[in-house]
Amino acid sequence: MPAVLGLNFHHDTSAALIVDGRLYAAEEERWSGIKHHRQHHWKAVLTAPVHALAWCLEATGISPGDIDAVWVPSMRPTPAAGVWLSSEHEELAVSLPEPLASRLHLMSHHTAHVMSGYLLSGLEHAAGLVIDAGGSTLGSDFGPGRERITGYDLTPNRIDRVHQATPTVLPGPRRVHPSLGHFYRNFATRIIPPGDEAEGSLMALAAFGDPSRYLDDVQQLLHLGADGAIHIASPFGSADTSTPVRIGGRSWTAGSVADASFGERADLAAAVQGVFSRAVIHVARHLRHITAATSLVLSGGCALNSQLNGRLAEEADFDTLFIAPAPHDAGTALGAALYGWHHQLRQPRLPVPLDASWGPHPGPIPTSAIPAGYRLVTGLEGRLIPAVAQLLAGHYVVGWVQGGMEFGPRALGHRSILAHPGRTQTRDRLNALKQRAAYRPFAPAVLAEHECDWFMSPGDPFMNRVACVRHCRAPQIGAVVHHDGTTRLQTVAEQHSGLRPLLEEFHQRTGLPMLLNTSFNAKSAPILMRAEQAVRAAADLGLDAVAVNDSLLVSDKLPMR
Repeated sequence: MPAVLGLNFHHDTSAALIVDGRLYAAEEERWSGIKHHRQHHWKAVLTAPVHALAWCLEATGISPGDIDAVWVPSMRPTPAAGVWLSSEHEELAVSLPEPLASRLHLMSHHTAHVMSGYLLSGLEHAAGLVIDAGGSTLGSDFGPGRERITGYDLTPNRIDRVHQATPTVLPGPRRVHPSLGHFYRNFATRIIPPGDEAEGSLMALAAFGDPSRYLDDVQQLLHLGADGAIHIASPFGSADTSTPVRIGGRSWTAGSVADASFGERADLAAAVQGVFSRAVIHVARHLRHITAATSLVLSGGCALNSQLNGRLAEEADFDTLFIAPAPHDAGTALGAALYGWHHQLRQPRLPVPLDASWGPHPGPIPTSAIPAGYRLVTGLEGRLIPAVAQLLAGHYVVGWVQGGMEFGPRALGHRSILAHPGRTQTRDRLNALKQRAAYRPFAPAVLAEHECDWFMSPGDPFMNRVACVRHCRAPQIGAVVHHDGTTRLQTVAEQHSGLRPLLEEFHQRTGLPMLLNTSFNAKSAPILMRAEQAVRAAADLGLDAVAVNDSLLVSDKLPMR
């Protein structure tokens, strides 16, 4: 029974275990309650995914001695040849029990990222592109410095690194960092008020802006060079977010966000989104040329930019775009496990997933924990789905907790809040409940066979790309159509284990083959995991009902008995 373990000890701490061809994966944040499990701001601090690893072992019923190999993506920089890298391996080994410590291997952070997509894509030949704030020095084949932008030529038996952007040393003490992840985050902190999720809010706000107002100013900070090169003016491609940037007669800093009007912030967001997307497409076109691949696999934190993803394949001349199910740092544990499974143990690649329910089940609702103002509805044996569909058809908002928890930053129908997509008032209510900015959009989950009837461009099973809504359909689904006529679309295939039957029932009742689907969590908190958390969160958020397994908890305000 072959088994390989992937662990991420850095930002978005996580564990992934493949046993006999079956995948188990979870993020440590779901146990700690700290989003991204960000307990330290210094990247050199290592944090073990203690609970996620323990759950993987418990769920599979194996012991550490049954695991053939442990793969971990490196993250620490290496200022002197091998010094920190060696200490990273030693520190990781100390935090693991034997025999896991003696079976530990380090790999490139970006290679773990790209494997988390490619080895689940079902593709034979593909270009791979990883873009994030920064990776490790372990994969710096093209010179010194940490990974920032990395391109690959991928086949089932080879991983060829063919393009890489690393920091450039200028005369004096300065270095120029070509990090598109830092570039986007740099501006997000200057545009989005504190307390809102910066990068996601910038992407949403961009739909309200006119990019031409500040486009020339932003383009002056990011130049595109030959052979896919990216040149970002210092310090805007680094983690330095304190240096002011002068644009449009205003000095933009994190401390001056409140001084700019909504229109100014939206216009700058639109310009930044446009310049960022243009840069990624520039690199992707270069990879298309040097690899001759017609398919692109995208991963890294920047692959969460669904607005970019909606236009990337067509504008970079790729026939197919596959975005890693969990492109953020937690997904590197998944990529590390898949790498060990396929390239070290020589096992067949796993099937292409249509879902990411690789985590713990919720358990039952504890009858002693039912909050005031709610009651359990009994006698629903075999009738839960019709009952929930009836509530949703009546424009009630329902928590939906079913099956294995999703791995990744987006709820895909296992730890979701669901609602009727037809009314803009529902969007406004949910943004208020979740304490999000009023301009933030919500995503639809649609029956895959109806996708083309409602949308003009393709969606994604993992809610990773934006699609254009057909103009004639938009008035029917106002709660999920963004200001620019787009939506972040999740396609739900027939094999989806958590949401498919409910979508089918809702479609029969309303004629709408989709539901509004957003993550079941409170502001600044991770997506929840267990039934007791769902019950508390439903009361705290003021949901109308919550379905956990076969049980339904409803507000006393509802007439349903």
